[in-house]
Amino acid sequence: MAEHTRSSITIEASPAEVMAVISDFARYPEWTGEVKQAEILSKDAAGRAEQVRLVLDAGAIKDDHTLAYTWIGDHEVRWSLVKSQMLRALDGAYVLVPLDGGTRTEVTYSLTVDVKIPMLGMIKRKAEKVIIDRALSGLKKRVES
Repeated sequence: MAEHTRSSITIEASPAEVMAVISDFARYPEWTGEVKQAEILSKDAAGRAEQVRLVLDAGAIKDDHTLAYTWIGDHEVRWSLVKSQMLRALDGAYVLVPLDGGTRTEVTYSLTVDVKIPMLGMIKRKAEKVIIDRALSGLKKRVES
């Protein structure tokens, strides 16, 4: 079974404000360092992204991949890999927990990545941690600005 990497951050905004930024894929290139392009390929009945094509440049990992998104209520979104040039698997989630009556939000990001090229588990987990930490700090900066 693949191991996953997880990290959390507290954002000074409501879960709805945080989820609005998470679900705005067109603006990912503005605040996530690794995503260079994002294109929504399909939407669900509620108008939320169901499949998204992302062009990623994370230094050692450059990829063009499609992810399938599942929205669970208003406080959770999960994704999994549909197709990729470099990745065998990419599963992740954002889980939002309201704090202080909903004025602040704890955001937990979990990620499991499996690449097609051989890579030591320790190096892969370090890469996952870097991706998560950059995403969380970028999200916090974007939401709080």
